Amino acid sequence: MILSDGISNVRAFALPAGVGSDGQANQLTGAAIVKWRSTYDDMLHQVYVNGRFAGVTIDSTQRQIVVPLPLSQETAVRIEVFAVDLQNANTDFSETIGTDKVQSARIKIEFPKTMDGNADIYCENEKQNKAAIKIKNDFSEKIGFGLSCFGKSDFGYDGSAAIGFGSGAFGMGWFGFDADMFCWQSEQLDAGTYKFNITITDSKGNQTQETIETETIIVIPPATPAETLAVESFDKQSGKLILIVA
Repeated sequence: MILSDGISNVRAFALPAGVGSDGQANQLTGAAIVKWRSTYDDMLHQVYVNGRFAGVTIDSTQRQIVVPLPLSQETAVRIEVFAVDLQNANTDFSETIGTDKVQSARIKIEFPKTMDGNADIYCENEKQNKAAIKIKNDFSEKIGFGLSCFGKSDFGYDGSAAIGFGSGAFGMGWFGFDADMFCWQSEQLDAGTYKFNITITDSKGNQTQETIETETIIVIPPATPAETLAVESFDKQSGKLILIVA
């Protein structure tokens, strides 16, 4: 069970890292302390950074935790807090919370390298890759000793079985078959809805009938972090500040 209702006032704060020679305070890069309010007094809380599991509390009353952050400062970081029951404290709910369909400005497409030839990736009939993508495995990428026709396919090269025990992310695939995945990442995209399809061309120049298609993906580019923030005015009637962001 993972819950978000009842959690509010999620804030991230920089961690101090001493004082520089100019007297200015330094901030620790690559980490921040996240604080929040929650109505759940009998549950633990997980923190996700850009859709990835970043940490979990160890006590039901804990309302803050230090999490790692991306070192790139070009885009804002999305931080989410969820309440979980005790038995699922260390369960990664990245897929469950649905952040895979709401991407940042780049799209990542993965598919198994089970076909021979070159791949081309299209979006609305427009080719996305500048050069053909070779997806055939090298001979060094053996699938596993004795897992195929011995002596006929480089000890399992034809892909009839897994790469081999311990060669992939254990527990996340068929004993290493997940390590035989191809990954392509797009350039920066504008906000909108996208759907991609991948066509495979064999060594003779013929396109295979099998086409790989993605689901509809929503792209919401993160906001650019503010360099400076100042107060322009205050509206007494509404009780709101008008800020200047630069």
